[in-house]
Amino acid sequence: MSRTDKEMEALAEIVRSYGSVAVAYSGGTDSSLVAKVAHDLLGERAVAVTINSPLSTSSELARAKENAKAIGIRHYVVEVNPLTEGRFASNPPDRCYVCKLAYLRETVRLSQRLGIRTVVDGTNAEDLKTHRPGTRALKQLGIRSPLAEAGLGKADVREMSKVLRLRTAKDESNPCLATRIPYGETITMEKLRRVEKAESFLREKGFVDVRVRSHSTTARIEVSAGQLARLATTTTRNEVVMELKSLGFDYITMDLEGYRTGSMDEVLDR
Repeated sequence: MSRTDKEMEALAEIVRSYGSVAVAYSGGTDSSLVAKVAHDLLGERAVAVTINSPLSTSSELARAKENAKAIGIRHYVVEVNPLTEGRFASNPPDRCYVCKLAYLRETVRLSQRLGIRTVVDGTNAEDLKTHRPGTRALKQLGIRSPLAEAGLGKADVREMSKVLRLRTAKDESNPCLATRIPYGETITMEKLRRVEKAESFLREKGFVDVRVRSHSTTARIEVSAGQLARLATTTTRNEVVMELKSLGFDYITMDLEGYRTGSMDEVLDR
């Protein structure tokens, strides 16, 4: 038996032990693997629940719907707006906890109405080693994380997804739009939509790994190291400046360190 087979067996045993599950489902690599395993093992006793909020893009919701349909799992979409929560909008370092708590409470409520015993999410073992205040909400509400419980990291998840032929096997992570705004700067609908449009434009220009960090009216663009030179070419630079200024940014900058996840958390270590 291969290492992957043993890991899949361990994950299956954990998921089967839950009896019935509601998967907190983003449509990404981790939660899609959990949803697939849950559906295959538990059938109608497994459902997927996606939260639609201003922090996610319309394309993300469409992706979640498409991926849930491909898996075959029953899928529910619940509307939640964290911006109505004053503490979240003020953007403290633990905003993820405030948001995750609101999301998961709604997921728990729905699962109770459906008679589902356990709510699970896609947290993997590596997630527990990074700055993720949202994990407090998991403990507070008794949410289970089968990938983490099985000791599976991101590489394991991708390999298992590949074996199961999931379309999400190679998907990159795409955290919520609030991660583009520095801690302490108020989060507004206007800022979120501006970032969404700016990143969408850059992806249309062929930049795959891209973030537009919104520092007040300054856009700090992160692209992969291999695409920095392309972003700096005269034609592309002019097009990007023109588009982002039309969206309301006054200054457009390029981050010379390039694309990296969690760059807004770097200030927390100082």
